[in-house]
Amino acid sequence: MVSSGATIRPMTAADVGEVFTVQRAAFVVEAQRYADAFLPPLTESVDDILTDLQTSIGLVSVLDGRLVGSIRVKAKDDELHIGRLSVAPDLHGRGLGAELLLAAEKVLPGRRAVLFTGDRSESNLHLYTSRGYAETGRAEVPGGVVLIHLAKELV
Repeated sequence: MVSSGATIRPMTAADVGEVFTVQRAAFVVEAQRYADAFLPPLTESVDDILTDLQTSIGLVSVLDGRLVGSIRVKAKDDELHIGRLSVAPDLHGRGLGAELLLAAEKVLPGRRAVLFTGDRSESNLHLYTSRGYAETGRAEVPGGVVLIHLAKELV
């Protein structure tokens, strides 16, 4: 993987406003794909993100002084639950998401990483499968969206 030149560091409370902005921009693309403006990452508030950071670890990607991506990870038993991977839409395809995903896999101890994405999110599915994630199941949620659950053994 080619390095994007970005720095990945822990998310702080001071970052949350920018994280909120990048997350909304990233997930608007997903909302258009699914014709659903109420995807959970789009209804999450700044306060919700701050609350989530009490039980999870957030990482941010910073490029040339600009916060351009984020991800959150939570340990549960021997698994890492990875979510809210967001990259500024104008920087898709530069390896930022892959770098955040790799960093999330290393930030906490765990034998397995799990995550999910929608079945129409081809670029997400490509990223995850190219990084060793395999489908473990599917579930339809209200609105007809099918979530694909994926996992990767870390050890």
